[in-house]
Formats: sequence, C-alpha cells, structure tokens
Amino acid sequence: MSVNVNRSVSDQFYRYKMPRLIAKVEGKGNGIKTVIVNMVDVAKALNRPPTYPTKFFGCELGAQTQFDTKNDRYIVNGSHEANKLQDMLDGFIRKFVLCPECDNPETDLHVNPKKQTIGNSCKACGYRGMLDTRHKLCTFILKNPPESTDSGSASVKKEKEKKNRKKDKENGSGSGEAGNHDNIDAPEAVDGDDDDEDWAEETTEEAQRRRMEEISDHAKNLTLSEDLEKPLEERVNLFYNFVKHKKESGTIDGADKEILAEAERLDVKAMGPLILSELLFNENIRDQIKKYKRHFLRFCHNNKKAQKYLLGGFECVVKLHQVQLLSRVPIILKDLYDADLLEEDVIFAWAEKVSKKYVSKELAKEIHAKAAPFVKWLKEAEEESEGSEEEEEEDDENVEVVYSSSARELKVETVKPDTPEKEEDDIDIDAI
Repeated sequence: MSVNVNRSVSDQFYRYKMPRLIAKVEGKGNGIKTVIVNMVDVAKALNRPPTYPTKFFGCELGAQTQFDTKNDRYIVNGSHEANKLQDMLDGFIRKFVLCPECDNPETDLHVNPKKQTIGNSCKACGYRGMLDTRHKLCTFILKNPPESTDSGSASVKKEKEKKNRKKDKENGSGSGEAGNHDNIDAPEAVDGDDDDEDWAEETTEEAQRRRMEEISDHAKNLTLSEDLEKPLEERVNLFYNFVKHKKESGTIDGADKEILAEAERLDVKAMGPLILSELLFNENIRDQIKKYKRHFLRFCHNNKKAQKYLLGGFECVVKLHQVQLLSRVPIILKDLYDADLLEEDVIFAWAEKVSKKYVSKELAKEIHAKAAPFVKWLKEAEEESEGSEEEEEEDDENVEVVYSSSARELKVETVKPDTPEKEEDDIDIDAI
C-alpha cells in the first residue's frame, strides 16, 4: 500500500508516492531488534540512500542501527511499531527531502566534506540552499555522502569526450584542409548495434492481452490506494455492496475467505459482523447461524471488538423482526455462544450496560430483560465450573499412591485426613 511522500497533502492524485513502512520485530530480551523490511523501496521513492532514514530513526530513538546492504537488511535495535516509525519518517522527509520553497521531494543533496556543508537543490523550482547541520544525522551524511548517479557521471563523460573531439578537430584543420577522415568518430546515434533493434510495438493478440493485463493491474493498485483514502462510511458502504453482490449472485456460501480479504483491504474487519448480520440474518436467524458460522468465525475468533459489533447487528435484526424474535432472544444468544461467536466476557459486558447505539433505548431494555435468564445461567455455569475445579484440586491432595511388592499394579487409596487425638494426661512414675 502506497502513501503520499508528503503526508500533509491529502490529494489522492498526488504524484509523489512511497510504500508504507513495514517493520518486523525479531529476537527477544536484550537482543530484540526491528527490521525495516522495505527500507530499500522507501528510500528509492525518496531518492535517498536507505542508510539515511535508518540512521535518522536511530538518532531520534537513541538506538543503535545496523546496515546489511548485501541482504538489504536495515535494523534498528529495540522493539518499535511500524506506525511510530512511519510518523518519524515524516520528520526525516521534512528535514532532508522536501524543498523548503515548493515542498516537492525532487531534491538532491550535495555534500562538501572539506567545508563540512550539505547543499540542497530542487529540480522542480530551481531552489538552491544549505541544510542546517545541527542534527546528528548530518554528521553521518558528511562521513557517508550520497553516491553520484550513473546518469550524472555519464553526462560528465560525454561532455569531456565532446571537448576532446573539438580539440582534435581544431588540430586537424590546422595541419591540413580536410584532416584525416579515417580518424573521424562516427556520430553517437549510429554507434553500436542499435540499427538491428525493432522499435515498433508488437501487435499480436498475446502482446495486446499482456499489455491490457499490465494496465488492469496498475488500475487495480490505483483503486486500492484510492479506496483506503476514503472516509470510514464510504469504505463500509463498499464492503456492504461487495457482500450484497455475493449474496445476490448466489456465491456467498463459499466466499467467506473473499469477504474477509475485502474487509481487511478496506480496513473494516471489526465492523464486518455488523454488515453480515444485516445481510445474512432474518427471522430464521437460528438456522442461519449454523449456515454462516464459518463466515462469522473468520471475523469473531479472538476478536472482542468484532463480537461487540455482532451483538449490535443482533439487536438490529431483532428490531426488524421484533414480533418473531423478541421472545427468542435468550435462545438466539445461546446459539451464538455455542457457535463460539461470542465469549462470556463480551456477553457480560454487553449485559451490564443498555445502549441506544443500534436500537431505541426502550427496545434495548426489552432485549436485555429477555436476555437476563441466559446471562444468569451463563454466570452460574461459570461459577459451578470454577467450584468443581477447586473440588478436584482438593481431591487430588487427598489421594495417595500405595506401592506393594506383592501387588502387580499400583493402588490408589483415598486417605482421610488425620483427626487430632486427645492428649493423654501426664503419668507420674513416682506415684505408681
């Protein structure tokens, strides 16, 4: 997923994009470290060496950094979240990438180790200035200046060759009228084997199909980035229409993985059960829980936030089919609990507070009143299970394993706790 290089610009058609930073924490204890997986791609988009932003993170966090350029591994010691590093990268971009005049990232750094200065030039507006070298990273940049690009060195080489040819030509014209034609260099345009290259575009069906696939993939990536930049409400509507299309086309039964992937793509996974409840549940909700259990489990398994949204969706379904479902609230809740879609903690938290987020306050109170017997049963069952576990522990303490040399098997006997015997009166031996 790509983001704007200058994240203060919210324009989705902003031309300067970079990949979102991906961080992976490795190791444990004192050896824990954060590997920035795609630092090379990020640095390429910023036109800076990957060592610069990595070292910047180290300076800001007060952590050591490691560079393995052969394997493209750039490491910051310690455990750091990707979002935190992404925000920190914005600071690097503001200080060392964006032009102070036009805010465009089309800049180059010019290091002068002798004068200990770092210059900054912008290709977009022509700005030329000096960077403030008080930041710790500037010391690193002065010691490790950016390598000159191949195109720059090539242009310098061409200029030198051009000057040499001009000098040779002047020397040749002085000695003779036309000079020696055998030593005249051929024009650069006809040098090499470029004459045999075919510059025409392939027109075969396979080539056209390949180009169309490349265009469609590019358009798909643009759509992905555009969708993620939309507000939450629009993304929820996109997900709703996606699930609705699957239902209307009759392919929803086996589309649980696709639905989850779409929710994750739009970053609305937690809200998934709310939309699924609205589209997949009606007055026959008990049968539908069994039918679409797999769909809901992909969202609700070990995700308490998604389970809360499922309870909200359940309230909405009861509202739509109040006559048929209000009296069956405890049974439906038990079905959701038995299907592992709801955990005890989530149900208890929901039962404690009546909310009017999804339905009216009056209906919410009725639903909670109907659910009370199930919640009470659930609490009692939990208490009983805890009590039985304590009894089992006590029984284990009163069990003794007895070994007999004559017996073939070990015998397990329950030993009764010793009752304290009454102490006998002290006997005076002299009195006997």
